[in-house]
Amino acid sequence: MNRKLLSRRKSPPPLVGGGWGEGEKADNRTAAPKFTPTPALPHQGGEGWRSYFWLLLIISLVSLSLICKDLDATVQIQDDRGQTISLAAPPQRIVSLYGGLTETLTALGAGDRIVARIQGDDTLKKIPTVGTHLQPNVEMILALKPDLVVQGGVPKGMPALKRLETEGLPVAMFAPRDFAGLFSMIQRLGALTGRAEAAAALNRRMEERLKDVARRVAGRKPPRVFFEVRYHNLLAAGRGSMVNDIITRAGGANIIENPQKLAPFGLEALIQAQPEVYVIQQGPMNRSPEDIYTRPYFQELRAVKERRVLVVEESLFSRPGPRSADAVEQLARFLHPDAWGKAGVRD
Repeated sequence: MNRKLLSRRKSPPPLVGGGWGEGEKADNRTAAPKFTPTPALPHQGGEGWRSYFWLLLIISLVSLSLICKDLDATVQIQDDRGQTISLAAPPQRIVSLYGGLTETLTALGAGDRIVARIQGDDTLKKIPTVGTHLQPNVEMILALKPDLVVQGGVPKGMPALKRLETEGLPVAMFAPRDFAGLFSMIQRLGALTGRAEAAAALNRRMEERLKDVARRVAGRKPPRVFFEVRYHNLLAAGRGSMVNDIITRAGGANIIENPQKLAPFGLEALIQAQPEVYVIQQGPMNRSPEDIYTRPYFQELRAVKERRVLVVEESLFSRPGPRSADAVEQLARFLHPDAWGKAGVRD
């Protein structure tokens, strides 16, 4: 047979697939195994390998960030006792044992989470009371099942706090004595309640107002101020009080040098000190102070003779909170009225 003719003959078709057609008989040829393609890793050193590497890196980073996010859900702060308070989630049921803390939580947008208050705290009047700041009712607090209790640093109320902690309740105590402590308190409450941005914004607003007052009173002679906490058994605001910082930032000078928060002060010492300005707080600690112009011997005071006497709201001046900047501005307007133009009007 011609070689050219042989070369033109077609080869038998290759076997494809792994089975026989239905009804067909198998011949003596071996069937090719069924083949399922699998993805192969890119060759090392090629463009595909680099893309694969970056994909794995991105997946790993995303997974790590999710893990860190879960860890960050637990918030830890230190209160003013140095105690660590740890919460796995923002509290939804808060008992406030101090009016300034109720005001602060409300200003942060967490007022709807407060389930109880103390007597005399009128910030939220529709929620129940659980005793006083000196003697909070532990049984009532426990019955409310709070996930956070906050207290304002009242020494006589500390035994109740320890009992609550013994029962497993998280308790945070805050006792700011100046604006630095107040700003820190607001920041920590914001962290605990998941309202950190609101806390930062509140602090910024207060700082701006304090800067405005500082600018106005700068360079002016600070008048000497006596702040009356209580009339009978005369009690004054000492250097360790929030009031002291309010007086200083308002452009005044506290005549009391006692480093404590409260300082007993005798009438004879008061007459010798001769304050230029006399401030009287009115509230639970000084409910019905007698008219200073009719008090025996008070007419000998320079502040009374010159009628430089100011009666203020106790909760505004002696209760650290979001209104403390208001107290600074009110006192500064009284001490330096000309710094605000005519009749104390803002220029």
